[in-house]
Amino acid sequence: MHNSKIIIAIDGYSSCGKSTLAKALAAKLGYHFIDSGAMYRAITLYFLQNSVDLKDHSAILTALADIHLSFVFNEGRQQSDIYLNNENVEHLIREMLVAERVSEVAAIKEVRSFAVAQQKKMGKKKGIVMDGRDIGTVVFPEAELKLFMTASPEIRVKRRFEELYISNPNISLEEVKHNIELRDYLDTTREESPLRQADDAIVLDNSQLSREEQLEKVLELVKERQHD
Repeated sequence: MHNSKIIIAIDGYSSCGKSTLAKALAAKLGYHFIDSGAMYRAITLYFLQNSVDLKDHSAILTALADIHLSFVFNEGRQQSDIYLNNENVEHLIREMLVAERVSEVAAIKEVRSFAVAQQKKMGKKKGIVMDGRDIGTVVFPEAELKLFMTASPEIRVKRRFEELYISNPNISLEEVKHNIELRDYLDTTREESPLRQADDAIVLDNSQLSREEQLEKVLELVKERQHD
């Protein structure tokens, strides 16, 4: 039986391992992984580099008109890197400076419209996995499989700390905890497509799951959906 390609939408709080799961799923299924967070981070990076005033409506629109985002497969990493105006910014967007501002930039209406329009275009052919905050609710409400990921706050702080510590050994647990709490607050309370669970999403609490267990679990769900 021919497996039809589907859209997999993964939403949830920051540092729940959404991207890790999405990348693993895409690799396993031969799907495209679209990192919506990387898109918002790249826009944030551009705004920071060009000192865009986040209160200035026309400055934001002018900046967005100059932004071209694309994903290019990196053979070495076996994953896609994000390019901002033809420059690979995969490493730059992971810095704390960007992490501190991304929720604020992502809350701007024009920024979201810009990113969502690009994401919808990318999803036309199906066979994609996308993670973010509003994928199942706004970008792909018609997605065949929607997951809402969560994990305990302590585990999220620990994961995020381990991820950031590699490039920034001076970082403290306290800073990371504060950053996550702030992002949760901004993500859930913003006016434009706040983080919320889609009615038909399956909740996946991965506090106690290994990456392998989690992947197996979700691949089962994908199989069911592909045959429906």
